[in-house]
Amino acid sequence: MSAEFIRLYEENPDPRQIRHISQILRDGGVVIYPTDTVYGLGCDITNQRAIERICQIKGINPKKHNFSFICADLSNIAFYTRVISKPVFKMMKKAFPGPFTFILEASTEVPKILHSRKKTVGIRVPDHRVPRMLVEELGQPILTTSIVDEDEVIEYSTDPELIFEKYANLVDVVIDGGYGQNVASTVLDCTGEEVTVLREGLGQVEDII
Repeated sequence: MSAEFIRLYEENPDPRQIRHISQILRDGGVVIYPTDTVYGLGCDITNQRAIERICQIKGINPKKHNFSFICADLSNIAFYTRVISKPVFKMMKKAFPGPFTFILEASTEVPKILHSRKKTVGIRVPDHRVPRMLVEELGQPILTTSIVDEDEVIEYSTDPELIFEKYANLVDVVIDGGYGQNVASTVLDCTGEEVTVLREGLGQVEDII
């Protein structure tokens, strides 16, 4: 069965399509969608079979892989994380929505959701309306991982039509939101006493300190 290819641009996303794709996520579907950085592969964080499908597609072990959640805003993150220090929360308020991933100590809810021994969770609030609207319609975060290209020069797949060609038989929906970036989010580890940059990406750390 081939995936649906749905054009959904940030300027004016069709609410009916957002509802349709959210229902697919709710039913255990796997979706590729645009963000403010690279294209992402995601599912409902509470659907174990969908998480296993993503792990199969990416060839990763769910117990060892560090996943991130896409949230619509910061309102519900306390459910998924332990106590966040005031300085880190101030950084997050400046950073979001934007091209950053914050690695935080996971709450006890996260291992239950992922059926793993996870101690940390990545939190993303992208500066892109499509994934945020999907999360709002779904009513909970989306598990997310980047679409990586095999090409050594181009690290991430940016053309939605080429992404569709590659993943059409593996996922349920590919959202065409136009060309994506070829630079991922900046990853900040906030689990220690000092905030550490794990990956320099599109986000400029000096803008949020």
